[in-house]
Amino acid sequence: MSTGIISTGVSGLNAAQFGLQTTEHNIANANTPGFTRQRTIQATTPGLQTGSGFVGQGAQVATIERIYSSFLTDQVNRSQSSASGLDSYAAQIAQIDGMLADATTGLSPALQDFFTSVQQVAANPSQLPSRQAMISAAQALVDRYQSMGDQLTQMSDGINSEINSTVAGINSYAEQIASLNQKIGVAEAATGQPANDLLDGRDQLLAQLNKLIKATTTTNSDGSINVFVGSGQQLVVGAQAMSLATLPSASDPSRLAVALKTGTGGTPQEIPESLLNGGSLGGLLAFRTESLDTARSELGRNAVSLALTFNAQSALGQDLLGQSQLSAAPNGFSPNLFSISAPTVIPNSRNPVGSPSVSATFVTPPPYSGNFYTDLGASDYRLTSDGSSVTLTRLSDNQQWSAAGTDTLALNAQAATQGFTLGSATLLAGSSYLIQPSRDAARKISLNPALAADPRLITAAGPVRTALGAANTGGATISAGNAGPGYAAAVAAMPITLSYQNGRLQGFTVGSLVALDGATPVTIDASGSLPYTSGETITLVGSVASTPSTGFSFAISGSPNNGDTFRIARNTGGTADGRNALALAQLQTQDTMSGKTASFQQAYAQLVSETGNKARQVQVSGDAQKSLLDQAQSSRDSLSGVNLDEEAANLLRYQQAYQASAKALQIGASLFDTILQIAAR
Repeated sequence: MSTGIISTGVSGLNAAQFGLQTTEHNIANANTPGFTRQRTIQATTPGLQTGSGFVGQGAQVATIERIYSSFLTDQVNRSQSSASGLDSYAAQIAQIDGMLADATTGLSPALQDFFTSVQQVAANPSQLPSRQAMISAAQALVDRYQSMGDQLTQMSDGINSEINSTVAGINSYAEQIASLNQKIGVAEAATGQPANDLLDGRDQLLAQLNKLIKATTTTNSDGSINVFVGSGQQLVVGAQAMSLATLPSASDPSRLAVALKTGTGGTPQEIPESLLNGGSLGGLLAFRTESLDTARSELGRNAVSLALTFNAQSALGQDLLGQSQLSAAPNGFSPNLFSISAPTVIPNSRNPVGSPSVSATFVTPPPYSGNFYTDLGASDYRLTSDGSSVTLTRLSDNQQWSAAGTDTLALNAQAATQGFTLGSATLLAGSSYLIQPSRDAARKISLNPALAADPRLITAAGPVRTALGAANTGGATISAGNAGPGYAAAVAAMPITLSYQNGRLQGFTVGSLVALDGATPVTIDASGSLPYTSGETITLVGSVASTPSTGFSFAISGSPNNGDTFRIARNTGGTADGRNALALAQLQTQDTMSGKTASFQQAYAQLVSETGNKARQVQVSGDAQKSLLDQAQSSRDSLSGVNLDEEAANLLRYQQAYQASAKALQIGASLFDTILQIAAR
């Protein structure tokens, strides 16, 4: 009997001791990251069968379990992944937002200063200081484009570096999780009990992994877990860790892509960016695609549109040396103020052997309201061939254009609506090309060195002048006239003298084309005359490729008398003429971008606004996600965290249980001594 009392007391002591040790373990790890509160699970030791029934044999500790909820832990990991991704995105986009919106270093002040200098040339076309000031302002504008373009490119390089380090961190966590999987499997197989502290360590590694990339898990029968990223790519399978790698993207070698290494040592398989969401890696990739690439392309689009339209208008003028398109070649006429690079076309590294190179060229800006505009967008494009047709895809919205055949020229009508055309190339089946019309244009824009060295070459004057006949007796006047594309061919017969006679203007070249008020051009018949309408715009057509037709336009207004003449001739000695400079200055306020919907500064302001709105959106979403993360952590901690007050109460409870069991042992020992004394008699 006494022996049973002693063994029962010992079992109580052991149970209380396990309880005390577990409680002390909880208290010691109250501030350990990832620690889950533990508790002992006691069970009754099977009773001893006697004739009087089953006599209790005390208690035993069946197991020590974690107070753990996989649902709450998964909720924390999901919230952590989203919060980390938004944090990473917000930190990056804040840099772009600050650069673009800066009142001093942004593009708007440089654009304003440049066009102010153009206006000064229009007001003082013969003064070299005004022309030199325009060159200086143009150089400052180019420097601003280049500086901002370089900063965005450096950010892209920085993203590549961060992707490298993030992938290295992911691989490190994967290896540690696989190692713990093995240790947990061995420990639990040997004891049949959960390896609580190892499980906590693995959960903590999984939480850290979710800060870098969104990861999902499944649990195996041996207690190990499998970890998946992306759309189900295996990162950890039991005790085996796969690994991610970084490599130049097949479509664009300038940017790093994330790939999955296979266990067989084969070539890493590139994972589409759209599948890698969550965590700082997902935030970096989303920022690069959604904001950084867009900012680079939009800034480049602004630079290209400015260069194309400004150069197009410059080509219609006359410099201080009297040179224009009317000058005899070779004449050194160099009207383009800006130089830009052609659109970038990058062949995919997986293209079939023998695939040709593909080139692209910007579309010459169409004339519009006395100036020019561009249709150039900020998107990148993908050019592909399946062997029977070629397809151009606008990547911003996946709009596609296809044409039968394999020659890229078949797509030029569609490509021209996007602001560029393709050079002739016969594509092989399965080939792919990435077209970036404006991605690097801002950092590659430059000044024409000829104009930079000699401001006299700025084409401030109009190349053609008009005049009234000296003997005119009527009250009609003639406008100064505007030169448009093709004007040189339209006025090749200068000097041209038109005369008024009985309601008609005479002197037009027979067989030439003339458009009245932008209508369809008419061919001048043998009479060489047209009916006169006061104020009507008369265009001597040099080009019918655009609508309306262009050439040299002027208007005669008022009431002429028979015999009055109107002369059109070269603007010889027109050093004080600022007509073309005035047209150049008007580009500042014209809707020259986005298909006649925005000016340079409006397009840039829209970029600043969209970037600022996106930065604010990401910040607000990040704050909301942090709040959700805090709530999820609080819910988990309320269940799994260590409450020191509760543990203090447990210490007292187990202490009392220990003392009670010790008292039972004391009683059992006393009874045993009594039995020995009786036996000794």
